[in-house]
Amino acid sequence: MGHAGSTSLTIAAQHIFDGTDMHGPGSVTISQGRIESISFEEAAPASIRLPHDAILAPAFIDIQVNGGGGVLLNDQPTEAGVRRIVEAHRKAGTTGCLPTLITDRPEVVERLAVAAEGCLDIPGVLGFHLEGPALNRSRKGIHPEAEIRVPDRRDLAAIKSFGDRGRSMVTLAPECVPASMIDELVGAGLRIAAGHSDASAAEIRQAVDHGISGVTHLFNAMSQLSAREPGLVGAALEDDRLFAGIICDGIHVDRAALRVAFRCKGRDRLMLVSDAMPLVGTDDRQFLLQGRQITLHDNRLTGSDGTLAGAHLTMIEAVRNAVALVGISLVDALIMSSRTPAAFLGLGSALGRIAPGYRADLVAFNPNFEVVGTWIGGVGSMGEAATASERG
Repeated sequence: MGHAGSTSLTIAAQHIFDGTDMHGPGSVTISQGRIESISFEEAAPASIRLPHDAILAPAFIDIQVNGGGGVLLNDQPTEAGVRRIVEAHRKAGTTGCLPTLITDRPEVVERLAVAAEGCLDIPGVLGFHLEGPALNRSRKGIHPEAEIRVPDRRDLAAIKSFGDRGRSMVTLAPECVPASMIDELVGAGLRIAAGHSDASAAEIRQAVDHGISGVTHLFNAMSQLSAREPGLVGAALEDDRLFAGIICDGIHVDRAALRVAFRCKGRDRLMLVSDAMPLVGTDDRQFLLQGRQITLHDNRLTGSDGTLAGAHLTMIEAVRNAVALVGISLVDALIMSSRTPAAFLGLGSALGRIAPGYRADLVAFNPNFEVVGTWIGGVGSMGEAATASERG
């Protein structure tokens, strides 16, 4: 949670979303990496004046980022690999993310565990997401079946070490592990999400009682809602204790299902996620995922058997899709991409709002959903959509 700028900075914008409401012209003053004040005087002096149509908002927080910039975290669980991933996503407005390791061999998890502490000094890294290995094989998706397993003591030692590596999380199938293991992981400081699971609604309710607080990519790779067995989908929609991530790319989840999720969970429990793969931020059309060739076609990433393999999506695109495809208001879409994931991670008093005392993690974008600039702790990076005069 460092990366703070040491100087004072004032950013003027025609539109400011403060994490709750959209406001007219104003300016945000940043000092020592935090929001110092907000003014709604149009002629206030400013260090940076954004383009006349730009919106300044809390920057995006993405809790599921498998890769970007040509890097898959599983292939490069190192500081250099993580840096490439977060830099690629920052260009699309994400200033806080959880680089995500999908199911892999114990030694890969251990390599990331060794690198993780140093990675927390990289601007944009809030923690890590371990998706697996305790998944249900019947809902494995693209995860390698040979590496799916109930964690042994060696696995648990590595997984639990992430409990003090920022705000990290684990996705598991609760029906595949003893409740005592959930207790142990929660006790280590990890946030636990149900995913790649064939659990009954009753099993999910029990897991929530033991501390599970999230659901990974709602609707995908999980037991579905039916008349007499609500499954994980039904439990997620019904239980207000659960946050849920959802992939809003127009491919993973039908727009009608997205609307149902939004109506049931609301903007304070539903989170937009990218589930992004290495091709984000590149012009490449293929990559290898643990020996399997994954191909991008019509914005869809699939293996040779047609299985979806993550998403070709950024958070600014997810926000745009939520508005354009689903009919969610821009205010609600922005909350689902910043304030809500911050709350899920226990960072709701530091991130997700433009308010005095909050960290100055900001994004500016235009009506075409092109990122104009980002700031992490008040340190800026202007995007390609900004003009030379606006870059200052």
